[in-house]
Amino acid sequence: MAETLRELVEAELGTPVDPRVTAMAEAIAAKHGAASRAVLFYGSCLREKQLDGLMLDFYLIVSNYSSAYDRAWLAKANALIPPNVFPFHHDGLAAKYAVLSEADFNRLNGPETRNVSVWARFAQPSRLVWAKDDAARAKAVTAIARAAPTLLSSARPFPEGDELDPWRHAFALTYSAELRAERKGRSGSIVDTDPDRYRRFLQPALAATEATASGGDWTRRRLEGKALSVARLVKASLTYAGGAEYIAWKINRHAGTSIELKPWQKRHPLLAAISLLPRLLRSGAIR
Repeated sequence: MAETLRELVEAELGTPVDPRVTAMAEAIAAKHGAASRAVLFYGSCLREKQLDGLMLDFYLIVSNYSSAYDRAWLAKANALIPPNVFPFHHDGLAAKYAVLSEADFNRLNGPETRNVSVWARFAQPSRLVWAKDDAARAKAVTAIARAAPTLLSSARPFPEGDELDPWRHAFALTYSAELRAERKGRSGSIVDTDPDRYRRFLQPALAATEATASGGDWTRRRLEGKALSVARLVKASLTYAGGAEYIAWKINRHAGTSIELKPWQKRHPLLAAISLLPRLLRSGAIR
């Protein structure tokens, strides 16, 4: 019997990870106490199976924002422009984690939002490395099972080609709807890193798109997505400790640039973010 998309997602989320990843996820959850519901590991470190010297990527799912923070302005910022992103260090490893409520995580994985940032990421492999209980685990699976159908539905019609081209086409569209600090071709390399996985997921994900609207206004998505990316960049410069240094590091790593911040930019991360943006756009370091 062919596996359903939910079964595929659940099995993938449960794939074992390096114990250091689990330990870091547990520490992230502990930092936010009773509000923590689930911690997901995703991104380049998962794909490349490397941890040392890199920055791990996590999502922390919480019951609600007001319970997750001891400062009201952080809860309001998270609700206004989700997610909040924070640096984290544990046992010699560096990471960043994004915070979303269960309600926002479910919504942002589905077709009711034009913004691509969550459903494009969770149409890719991820691991559920910590969950508060079975109910939290089930909600995470349900939300993530929405991501791949949303991605593929938004990308119709597909170009003619092999069975991986719908994925490549869809990820290329989503990359165009954000300010991305990656070299050209990065969206295709995501698929080529694990082609068998995307072959297994294709038909179950397409079958699950039947109840969703196909296609989408990508001109509007690009305009809104890039504007939201700028807003998140500005917010990160205020909420992320060492925000300016993180922004420069991420751009240098993904775009192959060698940006060095001036002392005043380190002291004033908001102004640094604003001052860097025109240069980065002109150079093509972000698109």
